[in-house]
Amino acid sequence: MDDRKVNRKLAAIFSADVKDYSRLMAENEVDTVTSIKACRELLFQKISTHDGRVVDSPGDNILSEFSSVTNAVACAVEIQKVLMERNKDLTDDRKMEFRIGINLGDIIEDDERIYGDGINIAARLEGIAQGGGICISGSAWDQVKNRLPLGYEFLGNKELKNISGPVPVYRVLSDPLSAGSLKYRHKKDDPAYKRRKHRIVGVILILLLVGGGILFKKNTLFTPAEHRKMIRQKLMDLRIPDKPSIAVLPFVNMSKDKEQEYFSDGLTEDLITDLSRISGLFVIARNSVFFYKNKKVTIDKIGRDLGVKYVLEGSVRKVGDRVRITAQLIDSKTEGHVWAERYDRDLKDIFSLQDEVREKIITALAVRMTSDDKKRIMMKGTRNLEAYDYYLKANGLCSSTDLGKLAEGRELLQNAIRLDPKFAKAYAAMGKTFFTQWIFGPDKDPAILNKVFEWGQKAIEINPDEPAGYSQLAHYYLWTKQHDLGIDEIKKALALDPNNPDWLASYGELLTHSNQPGPGIDLFIKAIRLDPKYPVWYMFGLGHAYFLTRDYDQAIFSLEKAAVQDPGFWPSYLMLAAAYDAKGMKEDSQKAVKRALEENKNLASEKWEQLVPYKDPAAGKQMMDVLKKIQIYP
Repeated sequence: MDDRKVNRKLAAIFSADVKDYSRLMAENEVDTVTSIKACRELLFQKISTHDGRVVDSPGDNILSEFSSVTNAVACAVEIQKVLMERNKDLTDDRKMEFRIGINLGDIIEDDERIYGDGINIAARLEGIAQGGGICISGSAWDQVKNRLPLGYEFLGNKELKNISGPVPVYRVLSDPLSAGSLKYRHKKDDPAYKRRKHRIVGVILILLLVGGGILFKKNTLFTPAEHRKMIRQKLMDLRIPDKPSIAVLPFVNMSKDKEQEYFSDGLTEDLITDLSRISGLFVIARNSVFFYKNKKVTIDKIGRDLGVKYVLEGSVRKVGDRVRITAQLIDSKTEGHVWAERYDRDLKDIFSLQDEVREKIITALAVRMTSDDKKRIMMKGTRNLEAYDYYLKANGLCSSTDLGKLAEGRELLQNAIRLDPKFAKAYAAMGKTFFTQWIFGPDKDPAILNKVFEWGQKAIEINPDEPAGYSQLAHYYLWTKQHDLGIDEIKKALALDPNNPDWLASYGELLTHSNQPGPGIDLFIKAIRLDPKYPVWYMFGLGHAYFLTRDYDQAIFSLEKAAVQDPGFWPSYLMLAAAYDAKGMKEDSQKAVKRALEENKNLASEKWEQLVPYKDPAAGKQMMDVLKKIQIYP
């Protein structure tokens, strides 16, 4: 061949052969030849269907090339699926199982033949694969990882015969439950494990350098040892979930009018809500992603802080009756773009545009949706643009604990309901304002709590598939001590929105007050993982649950974290005082009592017997005895 006329190209090389072919021939040549001919015809047909070309097929081996790695892997998966069905009725000793190796590499083409290391690597990968299995190289995986509804297991960097340098090897996982996952056969290969190991070493070095005592402030409630635990907890990386994980950052308001901020925030929240209803996704909560609003933080750091593989960022420009939305999905590790798009639409098309963006994300992440997932995401709040606008304006106000802002939010929600009486989310949001008023306001009038029930019930009557209505009923039933009814309602909410951390934490709260603090702990921990910048009541609830299990060390650790996060949240000090007392730490207990009284002047006069919602009267009495012992209640 004339070197000056060498034709090189990049191609996906597909190499397949039969496991135990020599044994099969030795045992029954006629049956094996008949079977291999039938299998070869099947493979040829599938390769052609997926735009591949069979280059050579000596004996039991088939060598093919594809211009697309995606087509090559999709073809391999389909072949193995059909062969598995064909082998189903055969005895184990007569099954014809193919092993397939796929590599993306540079090859030399000469007439109909191909040459090069790219082919040799594919052949070596085929040798690593199990019968009925598929192994691909790192170069192939880089191209296909987000494009098919498959999972992968990293087998490590393998030394292959006659190949210079190690080759990253991945096993293809085709079962639906593995879709979107990346597993590691060896723990040492997992980047998250390596980061955790490095962090732990760093923490140890820090603790050694500071001598353990310098890190904690003067006049703090916490001991040096407990501060060390807090630092270690903070620096540990969050493990990336097995299923596709995503954080949707607040869309940037690009409009000249800063008053339009509510609109971009609302679109972000709606997208988070839609995605969180998909069981095959792990979606970080609104509370945590809005922590990064208007902050200059790298995508890599956000991915590590929140423990997610992907980050979505975008912007919104609303001018008159037109809206422009840009969105880009980014791999948090490489900071490479997985998908990006810009949309210019009429404002009236905003709802269909939201659907389109959501579908693009689902496709890019190769998420396989169940029928229940599809039903949940198709549920719409309203198609009335003006009602939707009022609802978005009310959102920020209704998230406040300020009674004046809550009243303003209710007026806006009333306008939304007037324009669309079937807007169930607006009814549920109205119920939430009354619950916030009852919890944080000075008036514990049962009539306020009754409004939580009324508005939640209306939301469910209008739309039984709106989960927020069930959550309002769950709150009402907890504080009226109808625990079993509350548990039923919060389960309904979670069935419709499985990624919602507030409802997981509410479920944990209901179980904790129902003499089931153990399962409650698990739910609080799940909620904290979904919302790493969690509201203080998650950590308080976790500490409370640990206290009831008599794990006072964990209770103190959790409650101290809550006190650091929000020094004005007086229940943390109250429960801390009880936990310190149980550990015999009398001085610390009295300091905590003092802080609780400083934050709530009316603490000692509250009617605790009526307010504390324990299901078991004995548990309520036990808590009253604790409060009396620490001198918080006469």
